[in-house]
Amino acid sequence: MLRRALSLWVVVDPLGTLPVMIAVSAGLGAAAARRLALRAALTAFAVLAGFMLLGRTVLAALEIPLHAFQIAGGLVLLLFALELIFADPKHERDLAAHQSPAEAAVFPLAIPSLASPGAMLTATLTAEEVGAGWGGKLLGLGLLGAVMLSALLILLAAAPLHRRIGDAGSALISRVMGMILAAVAVTEMLRGFAAVGWAIPAA
Repeated sequence: MLRRALSLWVVVDPLGTLPVMIAVSAGLGAAAARRLALRAALTAFAVLAGFMLLGRTVLAALEIPLHAFQIAGGLVLLLFALELIFADPKHERDLAAHQSPAEAAVFPLAIPSLASPGAMLTATLTAEEVGAGWGGKLLGLGLLGAVMLSALLILLAAAPLHRRIGDAGSALISRVMGMILAAVAVTEMLRGFAAVGWAIPAA
């Protein structure tokens, strides 16, 4: 469970969302910035919870085996990790598109910054790992809730955190998270290949 919780935290990447939060909350008062952060976290939680609860059902309806989804998901996660490592600051091109704090909370803060495609895939795989019963669903939602709570706390502390670590610190943390995510993505692909006998199961 620790590995899956870490995977969720890495793909949600709340630290990488700091520059987005700082940009969209510029000029807002403290109360408005808090509402912006709360709306973004709740929206991202709702989206990822939907994937966690219904993702496996959709796969079954489309007759997509889990190992195929694991391989495809691992590949997408790997591409996302490479973007974190090599690309420009996260979603900067989206910052000029928001028109109001309410809209900015949904896009680009909640989607695609927090609830990224990689996070959606990881949420679906988390649901498969914890089990299909209500106990497993509650555990998965609990892990997701803990991750989104940490994201909310980071968004609430965006301004003081940015002053402390600076642009260079934020970029460094995003790249370290990208390296960890790349290792998680390769492990996920190895598990998918192992399911069809193409590779040795990952430890």
